[in-house]
Amino acid sequence: MSITFKEFVTQTLPEIKELYPWDIEELIESSPHLLLVDIREKEEFDALHIKPSILAPRGILETCCDWGYAETIPALASARKQPVIVICRSGNRSVLAAKTLQEMGYEDVASMKTGVKGWNDSDYPLYDRHDNPVDPDRADEILNPPIKPEQLGQAGSGTTAINN
Repeated sequence: MSITFKEFVTQTLPEIKELYPWDIEELIESSPHLLLVDIREKEEFDALHIKPSILAPRGILETCCDWGYAETIPALASARKQPVIVICRSGNRSVLAAKTLQEMGYEDVASMKTGVKGWNDSDYPLYDRHDNPVDPDRADEILNPPIKPEQLGQAGSGTTAINN
């Protein structure tokens, strides 16, 4: 039996911790060892990201988290006892990535509920790859690409689109 992406995320939610953007904003200020891990693709991260997050795309997350790989990120590989917040666009992919980090032995990991979209909606700053601030309205356009009719699926197919 197959499940949809949304069902997969929903099934995983009880196994991980989620924090809202305002919780994370407080942690950035108060926790010097906090590690923000953005698991979106490089193009997404370059367009806009939260400071001081690091990029570890979900497709190579496991090798970013472990020693001995070309993708190893030392700050991440050595953070198994540090607080780690996983970030994506809307808080869905980060749920699955947080579960992956837990399975890999990370002791204090959480997913940012609502993702970068929620961060922007809360009026917290986002930056481009050159560390220039991104206008919130422009960020909203980037974070909400249109869904094409062919991406919606067929009525009655049991699958529905969610904006991840």
